[in-house]
Amino acid sequence: MSEEKIDHLKSSELFRDLSAAEMAELDRVTTMTKCESRRILYTPGETGEALFVLKKGRVQLYRLSVEGKKLVLATLEDDAVFGEMALAGQRMQNTFAEALEPSTLCVMTRREVEWLVTRFPQVSLRLLEIIGHRLIQAEAQLEGFAFKNISARLAALLLRLQRDQIVEGYTHQDLAEMLGAYRETATQTLNEFKTQGLVRLQRKRIEIRDATRLRVLAES
Repeated sequence: MSEEKIDHLKSSELFRDLSAAEMAELDRVTTMTKCESRRILYTPGETGEALFVLKKGRVQLYRLSVEGKKLVLATLEDDAVFGEMALAGQRMQNTFAEALEPSTLCVMTRREVEWLVTRFPQVSLRLLEIIGHRLIQAEAQLEGFAFKNISARLAALLLRLQRDQIVEGYTHQDLAEMLGAYRETATQTLNEFKTQGLVRLQRKRIEIRDATRLRVLAES
């Protein structure tokens, strides 16, 4: 199990600069854990675990309005790092983290992360890169909410989620929550895309049939 964990951690952007000996040292102070689908990993106001590295699975970061409306900030997949804002002494930014499927994670407490960045300064630089990239994504999302209509935002979202022209594993409700829209609006827009020949719709599966036109629409 230790070798498996080291291989996973090495694949993460956060630890890619560490040597084999340094990875073995890291292995001794980190814990790998598994969780079931729909487990809440942290909630607004928590400052417990500081850093998570997702080995396998999918995790969703989201917020809830006072009315209970859900806004998805990010859907993370293998090798993603999250929870990092707690390192700056902040709470989890009013954010929930929830496993969307059975997942395996490396979990580090604040004390372990403080040891990590002191022992390996290059990890601090990688962590800053990750935080910076997350902020850029958040700014792009806010820009989309402010300046783009639902068709442009949905087109951009499908292009971002696609793997080999397929978007799989998301319901219309999931997509709506990522767009900050109602499910009915997302469904209507997807049906319009289907009529225009841009996509083919199946249950929790969307096939992109004209990526070029979707890209033009996303940039409009």
